[in-house]
Amino acid sequence: MAKVKANAGAVFERHEKKFMLSPDRYRLLREALAPHMQEDAYGLHTICSLYYDTGDFAVIRHSLDKPAFKEKLRLRSYGVPGLDDTVYLELKKKLAGVTYKRRIPLTLQAAEDYLQRGVVPKVDGREQIFGEVDWFVRRVEPSPRVLLSYDRVALCGREDKDLRITFDAGIRWRDHSLSLARGDFGAPLLGAGMRLMEIKTLKSFPLWLCEILSEAQVYPSSFSKYGTVYRDHIACVREEIRHAG
Repeated sequence: MAKVKANAGAVFERHEKKFMLSPDRYRLLREALAPHMQEDAYGLHTICSLYYDTGDFAVIRHSLDKPAFKEKLRLRSYGVPGLDDTVYLELKKKLAGVTYKRRIPLTLQAAEDYLQRGVVPKVDGREQIFGEVDWFVRRVEPSPRVLLSYDRVALCGREDKDLRITFDAGIRWRDHSLSLARGDFGAPLLGAGMRLMEIKTLKSFPLWLCEILSEAQVYPSSFSKYGTVYRDHIACVREEIRHAG
C-alpha cells in the first residue's frame, strides 16, 4: 500500500454523504465513475483513527442521539506511525448537515504527551485551532477508547477537484492496545467485501453523479464507524455487565 503524506490543511468545511456498498455495487460504481473521477496520487492506503471519549462514552452516546450539533476528537495517522512520525489531532464537528474539521499536525510523541500528560505542544500558526481542541479536552476530559483502521481508495473529480469519493474496506476496530504505534489490527466491523463509500463536496452533487447513484440503486446510509462499534459491541457488553451485577 502507498505511504501517504497527508494534506496538512488545517480547516475543512464540506457536505458528506455515506453509502454502504456490496461487492457488486462497488464494482458497478467504480466502472460508472471512471469517466468523471480518478484515483488520487496515493492509491490504496491505510488510515488509523484513535477516538477519545469519556469513561461512560458520553461523546458517542450524544452523537447517536442525532443532535443538531455534535463533535468528536480523534488522533489520525496514515499508516502505522512511529513516535517521531506525523499524526493529526482532529476535532470533527457537524452542524445542520455540514461537517467542519479542525486538525493539527503533531508528532505522535507530542500528541500523546498532550492528550495523556497535558504537555502543551508547539502549534506554530495554529493557535486558534488548538484553542478549540484544548477547550474540548479540558471540558470533556477524554481518554482513548476505540481504535479504528481501514483501507481506503480515494477518487477526485477530473474537472471538479473539490469533489472527492472515498471507498473504505476492511474496517476493523479494537478497544485495547490503544496507541497508533501498536498497529492497525482489529476485529472486522462489516461483512466480507462490504465497503463504505463517502461523497465529499463543497456544494451540491453534480447531475451526472445523481444519475449514476440512481441507476445503481445506491442510497445514502446513516453510518458512523465509531458509533457502530459502540452500539453493536461496546454497549451490548456494558449492558450484560450491568445486568450481571
